[in-house]
Amino acid sequence: MTALQIPQLDATFSALSDGTRRAIVSRLATGETTLSDLAEPFDMSLTAVSKHLRVLSDAGLVEVEKRGRTRHCRLRGAPIKEAVDWLQKYEAFWIDRFDALARHLAKED
Repeated sequence: MTALQIPQLDATFSALSDGTRRAIVSRLATGETTLSDLAEPFDMSLTAVSKHLRVLSDAGLVEVEKRGRTRHCRLRGAPIKEAVDWLQKYEAFWIDRFDALARHLAKED
């Protein structure tokens, strides 16, 4: 990971720290949609959803394109892939910890 990638990783994790924004990302993972369709399942105003979308957009996770009178939203995968790649570096650590826990529990039986 280069020093240039760290701010992007920080922005990605910060944007994904909110449950509503994670739900928006999940919805956009199924494909592009309009802002109004994206906002439909949420119990909040269109303005509130737009604010969440702005955070995701500022982090580079979402692209919003205005076409006529509607705004179309789509997910950008690159920042999420960078986060996944970073997290995978720690997979072996957790596997080792879970294996150690399993061995410890097996000894207690």
